[in-house]
Amino acid sequence: MTVTTTLPHADAVSLADQQLADWLKREGCEDPPPAASPLEASPYAVDPPVTGPSNADSPAGPQVERLRLGDRVLLDRDHGPLRGSPATGHYSRRRLRTPAPHGTQQLTLTIATAAAGPTWVRLEAETHTTGSGLRTPCRVPVPELARSLLPLLDATDGPAAVQLAPRVITAAEVDDLIDELCDPERRLPTVVASVPVNVPVDGWTESVVRPLCQQLPGLATAYVLDPGARTGFNVALEYHTVYGGAVRTYLPEVDPASRYDGARHPVLARGRIEQDVRRAAGLLAREPRRLAAELPLPPVLAAVPVLRIPPSQPRPDAASCADPVAARAELAALAREEQQDRAEQQARADELERVRRTLRRARRTRPGRAHAAPGRLCAPSTAPVVGPVVGTLAGPFVGAPGVPRTTVLPDPVAGPDDNPDTFTELLSRLGEFPLLTFTGDQKSALALDELQCAGAGWARLAWDGLTALQEYAEAAVRGEAGGDFKQWCEHTPDGCHRFPPRKAVRGESRTVHSHTKWKRERMLPVPECVDASRRAFMGAHLRIGGGRTAPRLHYLDDCSGSGRIYVGYIGLHLTNTRTN
Repeated sequence: MTVTTTLPHADAVSLADQQLADWLKREGCEDPPPAASPLEASPYAVDPPVTGPSNADSPAGPQVERLRLGDRVLLDRDHGPLRGSPATGHYSRRRLRTPAPHGTQQLTLTIATAAAGPTWVRLEAETHTTGSGLRTPCRVPVPELARSLLPLLDATDGPAAVQLAPRVITAAEVDDLIDELCDPERRLPTVVASVPVNVPVDGWTESVVRPLCQQLPGLATAYVLDPGARTGFNVALEYHTVYGGAVRTYLPEVDPASRYDGARHPVLARGRIEQDVRRAAGLLAREPRRLAAELPLPPVLAAVPVLRIPPSQPRPDAASCADPVAARAELAALAREEQQDRAEQQARADELERVRRTLRRARRTRPGRAHAAPGRLCAPSTAPVVGPVVGTLAGPFVGAPGVPRTTVLPDPVAGPDDNPDTFTELLSRLGEFPLLTFTGDQKSALALDELQCAGAGWARLAWDGLTALQEYAEAAVRGEAGGDFKQWCEHTPDGCHRFPPRKAVRGESRTVHSHTKWKRERMLPVPECVDASRRAFMGAHLRIGGGRTAPRLHYLDDCSGSGRIYVGYIGLHLTNTRTN
């Protein structure tokens, strides 16, 4: 959680300490002694103040203390000037470690204030596991401290108030909400929920939206559109609409005038929500959690030095030692070692921050970024194009001849067998296909979710087709595909995903080509690097449903050019001689 507050630094720290002490008391831990003022030396310091290398010019470095409040319960507290100079600002930090099943839970609260500007508050929750007690990774729940602090801090994210519960928006407030979505200072995602027709707003909010947003406090702002607001909102945001009980997550930097930007902002369909609200809440929290870990820190928080607890073992006393010269030499050696360790830790933290800034800058500047969902390549670029940062970097991907090498980080949001049941989820997960770019209008795909007769079959079959297209594209850019996609389906290599060859169609009939209106329907969007007109005929398609009017997925194979496949349409069968 990263938010701001208008409270003075000392008041914010006092509130945080009080809430932390209350929680420790409820958990049966000892009460921590009062913390020293951020501008005073700590009387509980376990060691003389440790000054990091970047604070060498500061008259007073970080003041550090460690308190043991129970069995395996440790509270570390430090405060001091931000890196640079005392005039830059100051910070206070609390790190609490408590036992957890198969490991340790760690909670880090950092409050930093620059010489001029608001007070920043950052809360990080982690679970460190040991041994093989856990078979699968666990999701760290929203800390109780976040829920108790948010209302007291009057927390904000740019122009938005960060609240615990979703707020109902009326027609008179739509303009303010749109301004908030488009504000360049917004860091947190904004979740907007619609209400089904003829369903009371209050009842839907309490029974569905509130449980759905249980994992969002501190990670996103949430709103519910009443019927009047829904109309005005969807008229103003033609390419970013939400309706029918669906919930949409608006990532930072919304471009309301861009059709392609709409694909960046995932939609959770009503059917998926009502099927299992608890699982839907986990799906809804994926993007906010990813952004919280991936976004670069604000400059004020980036200037906070790393936390390093001094060694607790006693040091040699030069005055009482038999050989004072040797004791002084040992003290100097220990000081140099501590200085070096702190410098290495700070260098690793700074490198992580540089990576975050590089990733963000690459997404902002790469050509055609609005055409892609988060984490997808869109067009060849000289800048490194990467996906969500989760764990470690993947190896380099070698594109087609003339296409620069790029690094691709797949988004591990689902296992290989976890096919989407709806097109809403399918569109939100297109980032899992780094060589496919969806350039079409998502409305035609989302409309398929409303056709209940199909169940989940259409979305699952479309996902199978996209998976096979991705594997084909990987081979094609290496020159190892052995033909077009239909040939790939007829002779799928061992270990690759198989898609039925009869459902892969190379192109449209001569009648469709010669019919002006029908051909125009299949002239679908592509980047300028593919065609200067930004349109190209996509006759190749996949049959993702049975029957002559069932859904189709149209695509353009440009692996020999830009090294990508462009999906221009997912929806009901386009017009031909057999449709009506």
